[in-house]
Amino acid sequence: MMEEPEPAAVSKRVLLAEDDVVARNLLTLALQHLGYDVVACGDGQEAWHHFKARSFPIIVSDWDMPELDGLSLCRRIRSASVTSYPYFIMVTAKSSLTDYTAAMETGVDDFLTKPLDKRALGIRLRVAERIIGFQASILRLQEIIPICSYCNKIRSDKDYWEKVENYLEDHTGNLVSHSICPDCYHRCVEPDLDTP
Repeated sequence: MMEEPEPAAVSKRVLLAEDDVVARNLLTLALQHLGYDVVACGDGQEAWHHFKARSFPIIVSDWDMPELDGLSLCRRIRSASVTSYPYFIMVTAKSSLTDYTAAMETGVDDFLTKPLDKRALGIRLRVAERIIGFQASILRLQEIIPICSYCNKIRSDKDYWEKVENYLEDHTGNLVSHSICPDCYHRCVEPDLDTP
């Protein structure tokens, strides 16, 4: 049986958007009890400002809020240019299939109905951590650059093998010059200098 790779550690930071003060305080306490560092906001607009200022791996948001509702917040987050995918959990009193479908089509990853069950929230957060961890592992694997063991050419994104110099110039914008390192100088150049 094949074992799953161990997901990378996930930041325990959560962005919470909930306009109801009592619900926000209860959710904050529940998240903190589960070991999360919570930034709690009173509406979607405030949450959006926090999201732009600092990355959050997990967002927990109410649907109906003044200024910017949960779906609009989700749309903004999904359209933002971010390096890692934030997991979005919608918490709402809405429970119809139409509402659930609208949330999923907007980009919501999970959907919890009110009144909130803290155990269900904990389960959803573990799923979020697992998915975010696997995504981080995949991103690390994509950073590995395949180099031919024989000719030292690099395989590009388009599965084309090219010289290291060309690859570096294309991906960094820097020009590459050639030189000889001290080890190679002693091993390769000096013996040729001694031959008549």
